[in-house]
Amino acid sequence: MLEGWAYAQPYLSESERAAAFPGFRHPCNHHRGHTLLAGKTPADRVPNLRGENT
Repeated sequence: MLEGWAYAQPYLSESERAAAFPGFRHPCNHHRGHTLLAGKTPADRVPNLRGENT
């Protein structure tokens, strides 16, 4: 998180840094595989998160 979001670029204020967080969080949780999760995303571990199973 530090390198990918918090210090990835210079921000003019803390509110600007906070506004950039959702743009970092979504790809991290939904599209990027994590080593500790055997290459799966955190979203993959939540049953029916995307509402595909009814």
